[in-house]
Amino acid sequence: MTTTTGTVRTHAWYAPWLLCLPAVVFLLAFNLWPSVNGVFLAFTNVKPLSGGEIVGLANFERMLSDAQLATALLNSIVYMLVCVPFLLLVPLALALLVEKKIPGIAFFRTAFYTPVVASAVVVALMWGWMLDDRGVINGMAKSLGFITESIPFLTDRWLILFSAISLTIWKGLGYYMIIYLSALGGVGRELHEAAAVDGASAWRRFWTVTVPGVRNTMLLVSVLITVSALRVFSELFILTNGTGGVGGANVSVVMLIQMYARGFNGNLGYASALSILLFLITLGPLLLIARINKKAG
Repeated sequence: MTTTTGTVRTHAWYAPWLLCLPAVVFLLAFNLWPSVNGVFLAFTNVKPLSGGEIVGLANFERMLSDAQLATALLNSIVYMLVCVPFLLLVPLALALLVEKKIPGIAFFRTAFYTPVVASAVVVALMWGWMLDDRGVINGMAKSLGFITESIPFLTDRWLILFSAISLTIWKGLGYYMIIYLSALGGVGRELHEAAAVDGASAWRRFWTVTVPGVRNTMLLVSVLITVSALRVFSELFILTNGTGGVGGANVSVVMLIQMYARGFNGNLGYASALSILLFLITLGPLLLIARINKKAG
């Protein structure tokens, strides 16, 4: 495999490919093949143990009359529309706060980031414990006389959705704060100093110096939040005890896919068709963000 020419050692042409081979095999086996197979299954009625046959566009036609899918789409879109502005702006504010070099600021950086490293399942269980009818929040509100009946955080159609959204936002703040911190390091302080000399207020410097300096990072964060919000699963699954919510109606698209894909009666064909729909829905906002970035550039 190795030859010597003078003092230069050369390797066989296939040596780099051998090094890449394990990663390539892994990607083909666990990424590319499942994706291709999923597209094929979307046009069948296959089930885990009984097989199936090709049914053409029947699974996609079924979506048009699936009321549960309409609910899941609405929930997923609401999830995205609420999460994106919160997780786009609040972490930036936190990053501006904790980047200041003042005594004790390292403690707050750690405190804000701690929820990120915590298990999503553990955090969701803690959230459910606090929001339960006999949980901490309802108990404190009753003891202070603010309410007489428990607030149905985990049993109301919309409250359970916004409870999951609040969990996602709380857990994601520290992660996106770190991304913004790295971006703020690239914004020259001389620009802030020049703007301050010209008499610009702190608010004015934020909009004319900070925001343009982290614009590309904000677009990246928008993409990450959009994809995460549309693919939400753990939060809703844990808070609803795996039922999908009140009457099983409060689901996300991912939960709906899981519902049809798991179990002996799972309709893998319809679940695969739903996964293609989720991919197309996710692709839409990403293309929009890319277009905005192109125009701004």
